[in-house]
Amino acid sequence: MGTIGRLDQGTVVVLGIEGWKPEWHHDAEALAATHRHMFVRLIGRKLRSSWLMWDMAQRGWFADGPVILDFGLSRVEVTHRKFDECAITWDQIDMSVPIDWYEHFDWRADPHAALRRARGRHLRAVNIIERTTSADWRPRMLHAVEFLFDGARLAIYNAMDENGLTDVPEADLPAVHWRRVHVA
Repeated sequence: MGTIGRLDQGTVVVLGIEGWKPEWHHDAEALAATHRHMFVRLIGRKLRSSWLMWDMAQRGWFADGPVILDFGLSRVEVTHRKFDECAITWDQIDMSVPIDWYEHFDWRADPHAALRRARGRHLRAVNIIERTTSADWRPRMLHAVEFLFDGARLAIYNAMDENGLTDVPEADLPAVHWRRVHVA
C-alpha cells in the first residue's frame, strides 16, 4: 500500500493511521508560529504518557511513525521526514483504532528510556532546534522539537527521514551550529 492510501470512503490514511493529516514544515519560525497557541496551553502540565508506533513483527519501534506525548489536556503528535521536515498535529490519532498497515503495527506506551525519564514531569518550555550551516542554499535546517521539563530534556529529532529521541542534557549539546526558536 505504501505510506499513503485511501479508504473506500475517500479518507486519506497515512502510515495506516486513519484521520491523521500531517502538514509538513521545514522552517522553524513557521512551525513555531503555527503551533505556539497550542503549546502555550501545555506549559506547567505533566507529561502523562507517551506512545510510539510499534512494529510487532520486528519487535521494535517503527521510527517513521509519529511520537505521541499525552499531557491530559491534549496529545501532541510529532514526526519527521526527509532531512528537515517536521509535522506537528494535535489529538488527531485515535490509538483505539487499529493501525491498518500490513497488520503488524500497534501503539506501545513509554517504550523508550528518554520518554520514561520525562514522564510525570512538568513541562517548562518548548523550542524548535535548527542546525545552522554556511551553505547559501540552506543556511538553516529544521532539526528537532525540544521539550524542557523540570529535571529532564526530551528532543524528538530528525534522524534522516525518521524520528529520533534523545534526552541528552542541554549542557552536553554543542554550542555552535545550532539555533533555538522559542515556541512556548
